[in-house]
Amino acid sequence: MKKKLLYIIICVCLCLVIGFLSSFATQSSVNDWYVTLNKPNFNPPNWVFAPVWTLLYILMGIAAGLVLAKGFYHLWVKTALYHFGFQLLLNALWSIVFFGLKQPLWALFIIIALVVMLLITFKWFKIVNKTAAYMLIPYILWVSFATILNYKIWELN
Repeated sequence: MKKKLLYIIICVCLCLVIGFLSSFATQSSVNDWYVTLNKPNFNPPNWVFAPVWTLLYILMGIAAGLVLAKGFYHLWVKTALYHFGFQLLLNALWSIVFFGLKQPLWALFIIIALVVMLLITFKWFKIVNKTAAYMLIPYILWVSFATILNYKIWELN
């Protein structure tokens, strides 16, 4: 139990650090470039994003910690965590491309790849630990919503 808690803490911290680092790209243009964009009427207010993402990074970290606790020596655990790591990289890359480089179309391609990778990650997490997989559902739903939002922002601009 102690080991599982340690893995969860490490994974939560890792996810939060990735989110924190990604926020630098977001902050670079959220108050200037982003406000000038045409957005769909379902675009949430800016204050919603930070608490939602914080919660999602915590859930992702708990899920990854539960999977890691099954033993990294196991092939399925490694496979699940490799997919998790790749989706986390795509997650950070999306922020850099959308906000940092101000390229909604390229960001759209990245977020579509992210959704696909999330679904694959979900599948592998479910094989290793069903609870961990189900903890990814809010993240999958939010990123799916963000994909639609990204598309509409690109389309409107």
